[in-house]
Amino acid sequence: MENSELPENTTFCQCCAMPMEEGSELKGTEADGSASEDYCVYCYKDGAFTAPDATMEEMIEFCVPHMVSSNEGMTEETAREMMQKYFPELKRWKK
Repeated sequence: MENSELPENTTFCQCCAMPMEEGSELKGTEADGSASEDYCVYCYKDGAFTAPDATMEEMIEFCVPHMVSSNEGMTEETAREMMQKYFPELKRWKK
């Protein structure tokens, strides 16, 4: 999910792979209210996952339309294949 158009200090949510620029409001929150370094606001709030029972496959299927809409010319199949390769390396899904 690396993208050469993103700023160098961009990290990726370790649950859904969404890019999060340093200082962005897209970072989730820890239990103490501080910004999470690992997870986005959509996946993680107040120190817990927003969808704690979601499987990696469910997360991929949820993310496919978002990835397609934000990457001109990308098909659902391509997005799904990319995520199926990348997601197992993310902290939440790593075994």
